[in-house]
Amino acid sequence: MADENAPADDDGYAEPKVTINRLYTRTGDGGETALAWGQRVGKDDLRVIAYGSVDELNAVVGVARMSLLEQVAEGAALAVLADKLLQVQHELFNLGSILATLPADVQPRQPRIAARDVAALEAEIDRCAAELEPLSSFVLPGGCRQSAELHVARAVCRRAERDCVALARRESVDGEALAYLNRLGDAFFAWSRWVPFQLGIAECLWDPNRASSGSD
Repeated sequence: MADENAPADDDGYAEPKVTINRLYTRTGDGGETALAWGQRVGKDDLRVIAYGSVDELNAVVGVARMSLLEQVAEGAALAVLADKLLQVQHELFNLGSILATLPADVQPRQPRIAARDVAALEAEIDRCAAELEPLSSFVLPGGCRQSAELHVARAVCRRAERDCVALARRESVDGEALAYLNRLGDAFFAWSRWVPFQLGIAECLWDPNRASSGSD
């Protein structure tokens, strides 16, 4: 059955209609905040936790993107990935728009995650995998700063996914949103391996015997 709230492909999403001229409102001092259509809910509401985690992820992606741009002299490929991360940031804002809206209030042209966004991430994961050697152990975050920051993004993405799953157990959550966060976590892992490969830096693999408990 078609989603009656889904936007037509040729319509695109509605442009933002916001005016931000104050940095504080004092309306949240009692522990509540407003959803997209004005409903007041607690700041510990599962819906707020979910889109808050997505917002945190967006900030982490911004840090990773700027780190990549500092390394563009090493090759155009990193600049291309930085552009992809900017696209991810826009998509995460689209996701936050839906999460901040009660299902009954979703508008036909409201920004959201679409199946094409999930497919694009899958294509990125496959592209990276085709260039990389299979792993013989688990990867430790590190190798280079850019890779470590992508691992941070991966970990925050997994938490955002868990928060959205928790919300979905109580209320309706768009299935594409959950699929997107799942694939995005995989993409961050793929990118965290692909960046050191582009820079000629060896990956840091888990060795259980390097721990003090495994030493002679």
